[in-house]
Amino acid sequence: MKETKRALIWRFLRPYAWIFALTLLFSVCNTVLGSLTPQVVRVAVDCVLGGEPFPEVVTLLAPGLTQAEPMVQLFAAAGFLLLVAVFSGLCTYGSRMTTAKGSESFVKSMRDGLYRHIQRLPYAWHVQHSTGEIIQRCTSDVEVVRNFVTNQLLEVFRIVFLVVFSLAVMFSMNWKTSLIALGFLPVILLYSGFFYSKIAKRFLTADEAEGELSAAVQENLTGVRVVRAFGREKYEVERFDQKNDRWAMLWIRLGRLLSAYWGIGDLITGLQILTVICVGVTQAVNGEITLGEFLAFVSYNQSLVWPVRGLGRILSEMSKAGVSIDRLAYILDSETEQEPPDAQTPPMDKDIVFDHVSFSYGEQPILRDVSFTIPAGKTFAILGGTGSGKSTMMHLLDRLYELPQDGGKITIGGVELSKISRPYLRRNIGMVLQEPFLFSRTIRENIAAVRPGASIEEVRRHAGTAHVDEAILEFAEGYDTIVGERGVTLSGGQKQRVAIARTLMQDAPVLIFDDSLSAVDAETDAQIRASLHDAKGSATVILISHRVTTLMQADQILVLQNGRVAEIGTHEELLALGGIYRETYDIQTAAADRELLREEEGGESHGV
Repeated sequence: MKETKRALIWRFLRPYAWIFALTLLFSVCNTVLGSLTPQVVRVAVDCVLGGEPFPEVVTLLAPGLTQAEPMVQLFAAAGFLLLVAVFSGLCTYGSRMTTAKGSESFVKSMRDGLYRHIQRLPYAWHVQHSTGEIIQRCTSDVEVVRNFVTNQLLEVFRIVFLVVFSLAVMFSMNWKTSLIALGFLPVILLYSGFFYSKIAKRFLTADEAEGELSAAVQENLTGVRVVRAFGREKYEVERFDQKNDRWAMLWIRLGRLLSAYWGIGDLITGLQILTVICVGVTQAVNGEITLGEFLAFVSYNQSLVWPVRGLGRILSEMSKAGVSIDRLAYILDSETEQEPPDAQTPPMDKDIVFDHVSFSYGEQPILRDVSFTIPAGKTFAILGGTGSGKSTMMHLLDRLYELPQDGGKITIGGVELSKISRPYLRRNIGMVLQEPFLFSRTIRENIAAVRPGASIEEVRRHAGTAHVDEAILEFAEGYDTIVGERGVTLSGGQKQRVAIARTLMQDAPVLIFDDSLSAVDAETDAQIRASLHDAKGSATVILISHRVTTLMQADQILVLQNGRVAEIGTHEELLALGGIYRETYDIQTAAADRELLREEEGGESHGV
């Protein structure tokens, strides 16, 4: 069920509402304390210097002070102002501290909630959304919401209280001048709101341009190898300059609009203050108000105008917060992976059966009525062209995608995948992809990612099985070598072998190698397969590859074509069949023979 914006904010704000309530209390106290200063000035000017009677509150609280010498009264007023300043400083300190504690607690709670929710979203959801977009929502949009709650929302409450309180004091002093001051406030508010509605649009455009600029930089740095390899430095610099020029131009246009806003705003605010001063001076000259009342009134008016002007900006910027809240709500409203209440954890060392499995990505069919059995403890190989559905079958087996209701079924030991607990299933299926992902940590940490407490001996043993131990020891830091972003420190083959070692650390009863030996040479491929054969024990191994030589030792080989099972059998059976497998075998072996001949010819000419 989708949450409203208010419910979404309240969900993360509720545990810390008392902190923000304290912040408001401190702000209210600060406002009240600030209102005392003009009154002290008023009493000093009218009563101490002007000889007017002291207000009743002074007579009640300090009766002896009214009979004291003027100099003593002035020192008492100064001391009172100092005391007010001390308490005001304490309130400011309390307000700042509670705001910091509340805002950081609120935003931490929101980030934690977002990250936990994202971790439980289906793989298909992640495929449909770019990493940059998700990161932007979890950083920039969260920051906008934090600013809205901890600054704008609290500031609205503070300004509203300040306006009501100041107007109440001003009307108690002089209602005529108060009406004049009040008449300008809607003009200032509407003017600020109108202007910032225009400014907000330009802010949004500038933010989007900044996002494009950041994306260009990120893409360039991530693909630095490609940029260097193809000599694209000049093109990338020109591309960056274009986006940078556009961003600078948008901010210059925004600066012009802001300059106009502040200039015109100063004029309107100045006219309001000038009008109040002129009316107040006229009333003071005519004896309608005292000089002290005039000074206090001007002070209250000054503290009233600028916050009201800022209120228009705050109200207009709330629209930006509304957009960010919607973007965060989209993530939090996305449905997570759900476990059935009776989820099972059956033995995984059983036969895997694909029974009339059909699957599509949207309107594009990938698998069409696929049926076969992978015997437990055997090595099962899958051969097929690009887009034939090889990887999709493995994603379905790992429940990264869910089978539709009419898409057949997949069982392990007779238990349907939909009834098996996802965490249990994925812990017992080790998968190595063609393009493995390595974390920006040490090689040892990458291999031991599935078992962080594993000893270095265990790490090296599995790295040896993957034939990457010697290559790692050649690095200056050995297993403590930091793997760069996306594994840039390692070659393609080394990354694949480190990923294989990491999967072997999982000690899973089902191992899937999805074209994970494509970046190594044929000799290393054969060595790794031999080591895996010795180390796999009773595990079921599924090999996916474009190389016939990688698959030919398997107990059974499946050939996929256009999402259907074209052939299935042993290497010898498929060769005798004379179909797709035989054709692929002949092409690859002929190509291998030609490559060997070229190497021999090259060696002879080099010897001459």
